Parts: sequence; structure tokens; C-alpha cells
Amino acid sequence: MNPDKKINLKDAFTKLICVSFAVLLVSGCAKRPPETDVEARLAYDEANDPMEPWNRQVFAFNTLFDDVILEPTARFYRQWGPPDIRDGISNFVTNWREPVTFVNDVLQAEPQRAKNSISRFAINSTFGLLGLFDTADRWGIEGHNEDFGETFAVWGIPEGPFIMLPFLGPSNGRDLTGFVVDFFYDPVSMWLAHKNWTYVRYGRLALRGLIYREENLETLDDLSKSSTDFYATMRSSYRQLRLYDINNGDLDTSEEDDLFDEEFDDDFEF
Repeated sequence: MNPDKKINLKDAFTKLICVSFAVLLVSGCAKRPPETDVEARLAYDEANDPMEPWNRQVFAFNTLFDDVILEPTARFYRQWGPPDIRDGISNFVTNWREPVTFVNDVLQAEPQRAKNSISRFAINSTFGLLGLFDTADRWGIEGHNEDFGETFAVWGIPEGPFIMLPFLGPSNGRDLTGFVVDFFYDPVSMWLAHKNWTYVRYGRLALRGLIYREENLETLDDLSKSSTDFYATMRSSYRQLRLYDINNGDLDTSEEDDLFDEEFDDDFEF
């Protein structure tokens, strides 16, 4: 194959994001209620979803993809994958994401959490056999997750409008930008790129999605069955989870009395 004709997946992904934003700009947006309808205006502003018609179409596509491919694959993985093997795979994937968590801990000026992240990575990559075993957790060093979306929030960057992404699910302008940074510029991704193991980078992302779906089979099923508007429930749950993550689980519920009014699972992760 001519090297000049090789597909650069990074460029292709970037172009996909640009095309998606272009489609968003030309697609129909939710009609803003008139100033006289105060209650409708408040609901519109609270939803922060000006592209709702487009987002609902993407959500319908994601639901179809989940029904046809992702959920059956996740159930097959649970049924035929021994628990110990599944735990090892989950530990391995989590361990090789510790470097990006460490970078974000540093950028958020969280030295103790950064120390925990790098310690977990060092321990689990050695004594945990490249991360197959969570030895650090057994030694009392608990894990956590950070991403660039959370870092941008800590820096005071506003979240931007709600976005439903194909395959990836709920997001917003801030988190989408953070996702791109995480994916292409975390230390492990950069090392894989240096090795020209591009498909391994995308395989990691797909495997994370499969693990998440398997771990949340019951949660998503319950949400789907109990929701009169599953799209709105997912939008609300995503915002609640992100607020929880951004604050490292330390929320002043006296100021957010309605934060967890809707059903919400701490393990919900997008």
C-alpha cells in the first residue's frame, strides 16, 4: 500500500467531529419558548439542549445499535466470560488508564490523588501483572477516575450545550473536547501511537464500552423500563453524574436538594 494513501485514524476521527458539528449547526434546533411563557423558558434553559431534535435522532440510533449489537454482546460476554476473567480484563483496562487520571490530578492541583494514581499504576503494573490484579486496592490504595472534561470544569470552563454523540452517548461541548484530548494525548495513547499500534487505541475504547455495558445491564434496563422519557432521563442522569464526578463525590446537597431526585447509580459511567 502506498504510505501516502494510508488511513490516518486520528485525522479521520477529527474530521468526523468537525462534520458532526457542521451537521449540528445546520440541523433543526429546539424552538426557544417565548419570553411570556416563563415556566417553559425556565425548563428550556435548565435542559440546556438547544439541539434536542437532532440529539433525539442520534439517541434513537444509539438505542437501535444497543438493542441489536451492544447489549447482546454484553450479555454474551457476561454469560460465557468467567467472572475472574472479566474482573482481570476490567482491572487491566482500568490500570492502563491510570496515567491519564494522574495527569488530570496534577492539572487539578490534587497532589494526594495524583500520588495515589501513580502509585496504583506502578503497583498494579508490576505486582498486579500489568494490571490484571488490583493489588493496590488490596493494599488500601483506592482508585478513582479523572478526565480532561473534569479538569476543564475545575478550571471554570462552562459545560456548553448538551450533545448526544453517535455510539458514545451523552456529552456536552466541554466533555467532548476533554474526550478528544484524553483519547489522543494521554501517555498510553501516545505510546501506542509511537509504536504504530493505532488499532489498539481504538480497541481500548471499544473494550471500555463493552465493560461498561456489561456492568450496567440491570441499571440501564431498569432506567429504560421506569422512564416515561428515556432520553430526558439519560440527559438528567448524565448531568448529575458529571457534577458528582467533578466534585469528587463531595457535594453540598443542601444547595442541590433535587440533585438525586431521579434514579441514579453511582457506577453510571459514560
